[in-house]
Amino acid sequence: MKDEKLERHIAALRGGDAKAFDYIYERCSRAAYFTILYIVRDKMYAEDILQETFVRALKNLHQYTAGTNFIGWLCAVGRSLALNHLKKYRRETPTDFDADAYKYGTQETELPFIFDAAAKILTEEEYEILMLCQVAGYKRREVAAMLQMPIGTVTWKNNEALKKLRKYLEKEGRA
Repeated sequence: MKDEKLERHIAALRGGDAKAFDYIYERCSRAAYFTILYIVRDKMYAEDILQETFVRALKNLHQYTAGTNFIGWLCAVGRSLALNHLKKYRRETPTDFDADAYKYGTQETELPFIFDAAAKILTEEEYEILMLCQVAGYKRREVAAMLQMPIGTVTWKNNEALKKLRKYLEKEGRA
């Protein structure tokens, strides 16, 4: 499934229409954000890397092949930047604050346990589908188009991810 409107905006952006970026960002940012968040597991870093992802994507827009999966290409850029961040971060000496950073205001404070649990027990694909469907508010057909997979697969993986997460939360006594 090709997103014709997105492709038109990408072509317009390549042609110099800066206004086309607004649509592209609105359409693609949540998918890239949750891909990055799955890897870095920190809202602050994920937001920074998301911005860097768009800067890098704009700079290298000529490398994107028109008519293919732009959101997948953008997520691959974000994934690469997130992995580079992790490599760099692991080399640094951790502080006492790293383990419970959310207590000190440096990470997401509303739902750190659920996001951490989801990232811990789900595959990257299940996590991305769950976050796009349940947190970002995309419809399953939109997620299917973004990830270029059948809607039945997205529905099944979303339901399986919810079951796994529910079972884990019940086991932990948090459901």
